[in-house]
Amino acid sequence: MAGSHRAARGGSRAAAREARRQKARKRNQTIAAGVAVVLLVGGGGVAALNAFGGDDASGPNTGASDDKSANSKVLADDTALIDAATAKPLGATGAWAVTKTADGSNAPEKTFVCQSQRFADPAGLRTWVRTFQNSTTKDTAVQYVEVSSDKAAAAKAYTTIVGWLSACTTPQVRLSSSYLTTGVGERGVIAIFGQPSAGKTKYKTISVTIAGQATMVLEHDTLAGTPPKPGPVLTAATAGLKRICAETGGCGTGAPVAKPALLATTESPGFMAPVDLPVLSVIDKPWVSASAKTGSGTGCERIDFKKAKATKSGTLTYVTPEAKVPTEFGMDDTVAKFATAAAAKSFVEQVRKNVDSCEKNVSNAKVKSTGTVSTSVVKGESWRASYDTGGGKTFTYRIGIAQYGTQAVYVLFPVLKNLDISDAAFNETLTRAAERAATYK
Repeated sequence: MAGSHRAARGGSRAAAREARRQKARKRNQTIAAGVAVVLLVGGGGVAALNAFGGDDASGPNTGASDDKSANSKVLADDTALIDAATAKPLGATGAWAVTKTADGSNAPEKTFVCQSQRFADPAGLRTWVRTFQNSTTKDTAVQYVEVSSDKAAAAKAYTTIVGWLSACTTPQVRLSSSYLTTGVGERGVIAIFGQPSAGKTKYKTISVTIAGQATMVLEHDTLAGTPPKPGPVLTAATAGLKRICAETGGCGTGAPVAKPALLATTESPGFMAPVDLPVLSVIDKPWVSASAKTGSGTGCERIDFKKAKATKSGTLTYVTPEAKVPTEFGMDDTVAKFATAAAAKSFVEQVRKNVDSCEKNVSNAKVKSTGTVSTSVVKGESWRASYDTGGGKTFTYRIGIAQYGTQAVYVLFPVLKNLDISDAAFNETLTRAAERAATYK
């Protein structure tokens, strides 16, 4: 196949949350392609990307001329794309086979998870899309390669795609983990997204890399009980980049490495992105954030940031404004900054004591611990608290408190009929909220 130049294709908590739902509906949901940083998990610093303004256009006025594309010899045919043998590292069981190869004119509108438009570089020279399937495991994969007119344009395309991932609003998709990669092209990321599917989880492991004029995406989809490791995709992406970088430039140096990292968020620094929020099978609309007033909790927590001498605090609430859910539905993420890690720890410990002793101090409360969270940098605990207000009415909440360095996070989720998440899912969200809090200054 040759000549792959592209043809363009055409008073109460409920009331307060409803007000925030209305505000969220009005919020501009245009994907921000100019995401500037990737945050290293574990306080390892900040790695800057070349941010730029994204171009949402995919119409005929944005493409390079056919003459320019035809005159370029860079990846003019599909011989340098990943083949079945190169795809083997994605899964040692079974055999991989190429199912389809499409050039730019025939590329589908959406090829990989969170993709927001057909091309990241609408003025690029050409695009290749190749799909694979494993006949034994039924896993699938796709390689997507965009060739830009020069390295600067490719850098913008790369940043656009990373921005799509970090600001992903695809319903029922959650960022499970992510990594920075080195030794694979000039730079790259790997992100693993989870999506419920027939009682299991479909994991989409996606690598985005840049090599000179080319931006390459490799996605591997598999059903599994636990999130996959990045190694198989890292190995296959490395082999794929080696096949094309001789023509595009930008070959990687050093051993390929994937270092745990969080994709950047387009939210206020220190807060979760919608893609961090838990997945509920009955909600097929995306989460949206809105600013909210910081409160003292549900009754057990007795949160008082002024007394605790927090230097700064704030709250975002997350709702699904287009979903048919009660106005009380949503999740609150409160972040507080303290002068020292000891002060943050003291605050978290005090809230923990307040909740643990709540049944003794609040006559209508029932509290159950739902686990602890503990990583090298995050420590916290979660509970399920119910309040019997009489007349057959009981209000139930999931409560979480955690510390990350000098920051503390408080996460609140009201439990409603048919709208609950598991203890594990809530604790995963609490951990993510604490990791995000690292940038709250």
